[in-house]
Amino acid sequence: MPERLFVCTPSKLGAYADCPRRYRYSYVDRPTPPKGPPWAHNSLGASVHTALKNWYALPLDRRVPGSLPTLLKATWVREGYRDVDQERVTYQQALRWLESYVATLDPQEEPLGVERVVATKTAVLAFNGRADRIDSRVGDEGAEAVIVDYKTGRSGLGADDARGSQALALYAYAAQRVFRRPCHRVELHHLPTGTVVVHEHTEESLARQVRRAEDTARDIMAAEKAVAAGADPDAEFPTNPGSLCSWCDFRKTCPAGLEAPAKEPWTSVEHLGSS
Repeated sequence: MPERLFVCTPSKLGAYADCPRRYRYSYVDRPTPPKGPPWAHNSLGASVHTALKNWYALPLDRRVPGSLPTLLKATWVREGYRDVDQERVTYQQALRWLESYVATLDPQEEPLGVERVVATKTAVLAFNGRADRIDSRVGDEGAEAVIVDYKTGRSGLGADDARGSQALALYAYAAQRVFRRPCHRVELHHLPTGTVVVHEHTEESLARQVRRAEDTARDIMAAEKAVAAGADPDAEFPTNPGSLCSWCDFRKTCPAGLEAPAKEPWTSVEHLGSS
């Protein structure tokens, strides 16, 4: 019998790459270990992403910065903030980001997809992922698709972030097959700074990222099979201690995580109060 395909998303692959133990807690152990409280930065990111999605859903004559306060208020996620004052400051900052960003967009341009799921299969993977935006652009060889990913984190982005992102590469690989047009350009749009970081993939570099994802999938399937056969789950899904431990949802469950300094749920948005 042929091996079953590994069904995955970028976040599922990324969880294992970051820390096999976190992958196990998220996708293998049942019941799932308890998570920590919601993170304010996740709430902020979700709010901004949904507001931009809904902006593109408006009629053309309403795609203006003035529509954003209503959109952001309707989609605002309130979890994780220290108090109402911090939440209010963060909301106002997010609104400024959105207004500045939307001012750079042409409301007449209709993307190929907004929050669009793209999917494809390889010999190993059954991949699906939801891209923030897929633009239709005209390149040297005619119509092409471009992957756009919004970022709201406090740290800036560089060329390596776009070039090394497996998620963006897999979106591009899948988009080529869904839309039947070239898709090599991937862009990270950092709303806090207005920075756009670009990378132009080649067919070879996309294939390299796909092979990397397939290697990860094989490692995961081997570990899951071993555990099902009675192997020690801790040995098959080891921890990868590091700075990410402080931000892990399962920090209190994991022995390595407990040794990392704890972060408050609102730590990552504290800087917004002074910006």
